[in-house]
Amino acid sequence: MYSEAKSPLAQKRNIVTAIPGPKSQALIERRKDAVSASLGMALPVFIERADGAIILDVDGNSIIDLAAGIAVVNVGHGNTKVIENVKRQIDAFTHTCFMIVPYLGYVEVCEALNRLTPGKFKKKSVLMNSGAEALENAVKIARSYTKRQAVVVFEHGYHGRTNLTMAMTAKNMPYKDSFGPFAPEIYRMPMAYPFRWNGDQAKCAQEALEMITHKIEKEIGGKNVAAIVIEPIQGEGGFIVPPKGFLPGLANYAKENGIVFIADEVQTGFGRTGQMFASEDENVEPDIITTAKGIAAGLPLSGVTGRAEIMDSIHLSGLGGTYGGNPIACAAALGAIETIESENLVERANKIGKIMSDALNAMMKKYPIIGEVRGRGAMQAIELIKPGSNEPNSEAQLAIIKFCINQGVLIISAGTYANVIRLLPPLTINEDLLREGLSVLEAAIASIK
Repeated sequence: MYSEAKSPLAQKRNIVTAIPGPKSQALIERRKDAVSASLGMALPVFIERADGAIILDVDGNSIIDLAAGIAVVNVGHGNTKVIENVKRQIDAFTHTCFMIVPYLGYVEVCEALNRLTPGKFKKKSVLMNSGAEALENAVKIARSYTKRQAVVVFEHGYHGRTNLTMAMTAKNMPYKDSFGPFAPEIYRMPMAYPFRWNGDQAKCAQEALEMITHKIEKEIGGKNVAAIVIEPIQGEGGFIVPPKGFLPGLANYAKENGIVFIADEVQTGFGRTGQMFASEDENVEPDIITTAKGIAAGLPLSGVTGRAEIMDSIHLSGLGGTYGGNPIACAAALGAIETIESENLVERANKIGKIMSDALNAMMKKYPIIGEVRGRGAMQAIELIKPGSNEPNSEAQLAIIKFCINQGVLIISAGTYANVIRLLPPLTINEDLLREGLSVLEAAIASIK
C-alpha cells in the first residue's frame, strides 16, 4: 500500500522571491542567448532539485508540481527505486544497442508491458525512445501487417512532432504550422466530445460512431484502412473523455473490418487514470498500445506492445533504433513499474482524483467561467468559457496559470481552443499539498473579473 515516506525535500510550498527570482532571471537570459527561441517555458524558473511533488528552484522557492513533467513522473520526483536501479545500471554499462548485444533489462520491460497491458491474447513488445517514435512504429507495423495504407485519426488528437505524427496531430499552432508537407494517407474523423457535441453522452457516442463509420466507408473504404489510432482520453486536445460506448464501438468496427486498433496511451498509461491503462475502463483490448511518458519516470523510453502475430509479422531488422530500450532507461522503467505495483499507485490515482474532481466541481458551481470538469483518476481538467455561452475563454486560462505560478503552483494548459487547464500531479503527492495547490487554483479563478 502507498505510504507517505519522509522526504529529504520538505513537501511544502515556500515562496521566498518573486517568480522568477534573480538567479532564475539570469539563467533565463543565458537560455535566450544559447537555446532556440522556438522552445516554450511553462514555468519561468530554473530547477535545482525536485522530490515528491515539490520543485526547488535556484532561488530557493519550493513550488507545488501539478504537472509531473506532463504525466511523466507518476511515481514522484526523486523516486528511490528508480534512482537505485539507474545507479546500478550505470555502474554496469550504459549502452551496447540491444540489436548488437542484448541485455536482460530490455526483455524485462517487454515482459512487464506484455503482462500489464489489456488483452488476454499473447503479446510482444518493442522499445523506442519517445511517444512520437512509438506511434511512428505502430503505424509502420499496422501498414505492413494489413498491406493497407490509410490511417484514421481524430479531431483534437495529439500524437507527436515528427512528420508522420504531425500529420496525425489535429492542432495546427504550435505543432504543425509551416512545417508541411506532411505524410499522406492520414484521415481525420470527428471526435466524440460531449461538451461540444450536444451534452448528451449516449447520443454523442451513437451519433459520432454513425458519422465516423459512414465517413470511413464512403470517403476511404474500410478495406483500405490499416489502423484506427486514438487516445482513450485525449491529452493535449483538452483531456476529452469520450462517452461510454464510443471506444468499444470503434474497436468493434476495426475488428469487423480487419483494421488494427491502436490505443495511444502515452499520456494515459501507468496508473494515471486510476487504471494501469485507460483502455481498461470499458474492457477495450487494443491490437496495439503505445506507451511512453510515465513508463520510465523521466528517462527517454517508449514502447509498442501488440498482438504477437502482428508484432512478429515484420521482417527481420524492420524495427529498431540505436538508443531504443537504452539499458539505463529500462532500469528506470523497472523501478517505476515496481513502485506503481508495490505502492498501489493505481488506486492512489483514484483517491487523489476524487479530491481533485470534488474540488473542481465545487468551483464550477461557484464560478461561471468553468464550463466543464472532466477527467478520470489523477488526470483532471477544467474547460474555461465566457459566462453565458460555450465560447472558449483563452484569456482566463492565461491569467489563471500566471496567478498560480506567481503563487508557487505549477499548472499547465491544454485544449484545441487554448482554454483548458489540466492537472497531472505525481501519484505520490501528499494530500494536504494537493489541497493547498487546489486552493491556490481556486483563488486564481476567483480573481478573474
